[in-house]
Amino acid sequence: MLENIRLAFQGIWAHKMRSFLTMLGIIIGIAAIIAIVSTIKGTSEQIKENLIGAGNNTVSIDLYDGDSVYNPNWSMSNAKPPLLTDEQKATVLTIDHVEKVTFYYKQDSVYNIYYGDKTFQGGTVLGIDQEYLETNGYSIRSGRNFMQRDYDTYKKVCLLDSNATENIFLGKNPIGQVIEIGSEPFTVIGVIQQSENYALKIESYEDYQNYYTSVAGIVMIPDTDWPIVYQFDMPQNLVIKADSTDNMSKAGTDAAKLLNGYIPMTGTKKSNFTYKANDVMEQVRNLQQLSDSTNNQLILIASISLLVGGIGVMNIMLVSVTERTKEIGLKKAIGAKKSVILGQFLTEAAVLTSLGGIIGVVLGIGLSYLMSRVSQTPTAISMPAIMVSVAFSTLIGVIFGLLPSVQAANLNPIDALRSE
Repeated sequence: MLENIRLAFQGIWAHKMRSFLTMLGIIIGIAAIIAIVSTIKGTSEQIKENLIGAGNNTVSIDLYDGDSVYNPNWSMSNAKPPLLTDEQKATVLTIDHVEKVTFYYKQDSVYNIYYGDKTFQGGTVLGIDQEYLETNGYSIRSGRNFMQRDYDTYKKVCLLDSNATENIFLGKNPIGQVIEIGSEPFTVIGVIQQSENYALKIESYEDYQNYYTSVAGIVMIPDTDWPIVYQFDMPQNLVIKADSTDNMSKAGTDAAKLLNGYIPMTGTKKSNFTYKANDVMEQVRNLQQLSDSTNNQLILIASISLLVGGIGVMNIMLVSVTERTKEIGLKKAIGAKKSVILGQFLTEAAVLTSLGGIIGVVLGIGLSYLMSRVSQTPTAISMPAIMVSVAFSTLIGVIFGLLPSVQAANLNPIDALRSE
């Protein structure tokens, strides 16, 4: 085998231009496939990162009233919404793949926050427990976090994110300042920031509309203070953190199913309230499926180059058999078996296409990075695609080199020696 490989490289080097032109179809096909697959993979990872962040693994679970997220200001239901308990939180933590869980109250598009004569409009107020910041990737940028005594004594303190800080205080240091939420005074004790892995990616006007309240800013208060500001009963939603991205869907679905089991019946009727997980992984899969058809067509078109390259390999190997007819006849005359001749020509064809495949992989990687730089689209090199491409190029050499190799092995030694 090693001798056959040495002879194959010797033959390729002896006919450099012819060998390169023969490999060209393989090189172009492999390079195109590597570039396309790398771009597809990079785009898929970017979609996933935009929707769920780079490894935050959090799933939001909201209470729905029919088909819409429950809002006490707009609800048409006369039934009392279910309330969550500490016991239920502990039970959610026992679900497989759930690492953390936090309960919180939420009021969007608020217009009742004041600082002096300035009104903060359009933002969000959250009533959070002590696990909320860590679960959602927040850290304290300045000031301090809520402490247990703040919860126990119903202390009127709050945290602001950077957007709320800028919109309310216009660059002024907010720590120690007092704002009014409704008619209640709250002292700002800290400014928070969210890790880039959790931060929203707003890249279009549609994203801006979806996340407007988060852009306006978020004000957080201890959940024990919630009834002080909002007198009516409001149910909590929750966020869970899964142990991996792949387990997010299952963890979210299982948590929602568990909480739905606690919702009481309304008389003899099933309650209109349900907990639903925001399955962003399903959104990722749906977006990826939309492009699968186009991507497969592109790969199919690129594969045509491999077919053309394979035909070129067959053609050049037939020429090689014709050129080396006397050599084949001499080898057979001194006792070379058919299998030896067959193996030599198959090895030469496989080495030729494998070399083309390797060059194509290198060119494809470079092409994918060039496309990424020019079009500002992400790319991610796929090792399985590289290995499959090289193996496939070798297989092409074996398949299309088989006919010339069999022809060479079946030559009559006397006729071969007499050929001109």
